Amino acid sequence: MKPAVTKLTGISHFFAAASYSLGGFLRLIKEAAFRQELLFCAVSLILLLSVGATLSEFMIAIVLFLALFAVEALNTAIEEVIDRISPEISSVGKHAKDLGSFAVLCMIGACGLFLIFTIGKHLLLG
Repeated sequence: MKPAVTKLTGISHFFAAASYSLGGFLRLIKEAAFRQELLFCAVSLILLLSVGATLSEFMIAIVLFLALFAVEALNTAIEEVIDRISPEISSVGKHAKDLGSFAVLCMIGACGLFLIFTIGKHLLLG
């Protein structure tokens, strides 16, 4: 019989959760797509700064990019699980990966649309 798992509580739980999140970030940083999205974020924030974006526009951009990073993390998790349980090519595995990829594309589109609108507005209205 397995020994009972000790559930951490309080500050111990907080630090354990933070270490799991750091592990997830360190895994995600190995993904070329995530590194490209980080670059997209950095360039976008510099562009917003250069056109004089408002604080609220910066906050919206940051929230959108955090959502993009979260969706990318979930997409990577889906890919990891599919590769683990079904290493052979299957239509179900392909569909799961394609759906995850589409979710990332939707978030990239949301970030891009916001940036085009916001930067365009500042350039046109100066």
